[in-house]
Amino acid sequence: MEHLASRRHIYYLISLIVLIPGIISLAVWGLRLGIDFTGGTLWEVQFQQSITTEQIRGILNQNGIEGGTVQISSQDGTNNVALIRIPELGEASEQKQAIEQDFTNEIGTYTELDFSTVGSSVGTSIRNRSLLAVVLASVAILLCIAYAFRNTQNPALYGIAAIIGMVHDILVVLGIFAILGEFFDVEIDALFVTAVLTIIGFSVHDTIVVFDRIRENLANRVEPTFEGIVDYSLAQTIVRSLNTSMTVVFTLLALYLFGGASTKNFVLALLIGVISGTYSSIFNASQILVSWETGEIQRLWRRITSFGRRPAAAPSR
Repeated sequence: MEHLASRRHIYYLISLIVLIPGIISLAVWGLRLGIDFTGGTLWEVQFQQSITTEQIRGILNQNGIEGGTVQISSQDGTNNVALIRIPELGEASEQKQAIEQDFTNEIGTYTELDFSTVGSSVGTSIRNRSLLAVVLASVAILLCIAYAFRNTQNPALYGIAAIIGMVHDILVVLGIFAILGEFFDVEIDALFVTAVLTIIGFSVHDTIVVFDRIRENLANRVEPTFEGIVDYSLAQTIVRSLNTSMTVVFTLLALYLFGGASTKNFVLALLIGVISGTYSSIFNASQILVSWETGEIQRLWRRITSFGRRPAAAPSR
């Protein structure tokens, strides 16, 4: 722990290794949007015996429904719950009644756990408002942290570092879900947006705890260098951060393993975000402060802006 800040370039590299595949996946494939954003029907049914994806999809296809996704989950140790996402289907339509009849005839009796339909215009509105909510939350966090650390030498830096850590966590979650969407048909819904906003709050909360200790130790000059002060502050807070995070992780793991199919993606997003948020608070956000104070970021920026520029030719005599 004594030399934690001196290894910050390794932590940056680890973050890049995790982020780059996800960013590429987002750019190439994007996120697989659920019915909350595109419109459609979510139908969750529970049968009395085990079922397969092929059985459910076969019944849907023979009733003229193509596309969509079907997820099978376990209830009481039996794979008997089907979570069906399909194009918009009327609740009292003849098509739905025909599917229900085929469910009974070909599989057996079942219980309808959930049936909800979202129109495409409503889905677009939800998507736009979700993006607006994330942007407004980010701006509010930046202003709040800058005000809270107004007595430091560079208050805006603390807000920017916290935002960078927060963006890191959001990109990790989005990147992983882009990969899952391409290879495992995992879709995002309105609950996913709730998970992202929760991750933002958790990430920033953990970061502020570290930053607040840095501010106190900076005022008391417990170490001669800023890098030493950050190391000392992390040594005081890392155990608390890890204990808090592990408690949340264990709870989310239990929910993921034993919870319902409709909340699995929500819990998975939270699980990834909490782990990433703990990492970014300790190994990214606080290290960005050190990189700025030591001039590393400024030197990197000068190299980037001067890249490709040719030196001015010496005047001819």
